[in-house]
Amino acid sequence: MDDTTRGVRIRRGGPADAPAVLGMLDSAVVWMNDRGNTEQWGTTPFSEKPERAAQVGRYLTENLPFIAEVDGTPAAALVLGSGPDPRVPIAPAEEPERYVRLLVSDRRFAGQKLGSALLAHAVEETRRAGVRLLRVDCWAGSGGELVAYYERHGFTPTETFLAGTWPGQVLAQRVD
Repeated sequence: MDDTTRGVRIRRGGPADAPAVLGMLDSAVVWMNDRGNTEQWGTTPFSEKPERAAQVGRYLTENLPFIAEVDGTPAAALVLGSGPDPRVPIAPAEEPERYVRLLVSDRRFAGQKLGSALLAHAVEETRRAGVRLLRVDCWAGSGGELVAYYERHGFTPTETFLAGTWPGQVLAQRVD
């Protein structure tokens, strides 16, 4: 997908994008912490946690990563898997699915609707694969703001879960 009017291009990602994706995650942690949210992703930057850096590496090599670039600069990332991360207490669907494992944007590019563009791209990738179900899970704290974001993008809440004390919500969207 190219949106040349805004200088946005979505391309396949890969292992070489790990530093950029970690930078996006680090900027998101700072932004959330500045807003008082220290529970969603904690207070330590992802790049300073070896287990989180390894997770990003796995996401970029074992799944389908996509990078939204603004004028050639990586600005947002989405990772699609064939189901939920096995370390999360979420059962796989009873049918083929695509699963949003990660959606993050560099806060320097806030307001450019890059998450929306990547979610639309995920719908198209799901359709292109002949799969009819797209799911995502997200943080359900802070009054459900992130849940509402996904609802605005066509997802419907299906089940809640706890990962330790971390409240999560699974959402689904049918793709025709």
